[in-house]
Amino acid sequence: MANPFFDHPILMKFNLPASQAAKQMGITRQTLHRILAERSAITAGKALPLGKFCGNGPDLWLGMQNLHDLWREERALSGELARIKTRKAA
Repeated sequence: MANPFFDHPILMKFNLPASQAAKQMGITRQTLHRILAERSAITAGKALPLGKFCGNGPDLWLGMQNLHDLWREERALSGELARIKTRKAA
């Protein structure tokens, strides 16, 4: 059976199956699968090996996670946020 994560755009760039990429990053294959399937948040501990492996640093990965979290929470709290009046500093 083919590994569906081999076709993930991140792994295609390196022409590696997920198991080999995970091994080179020092993380489990399951952890990498959860990240790529968007079932696991990217923490600082996960961003460091991802950023090193991909050559783009941990800040990019943490920034993407932060943007995703804000997007999700903004939708979840849209009604509550609409009731909050924005103030201007004196």
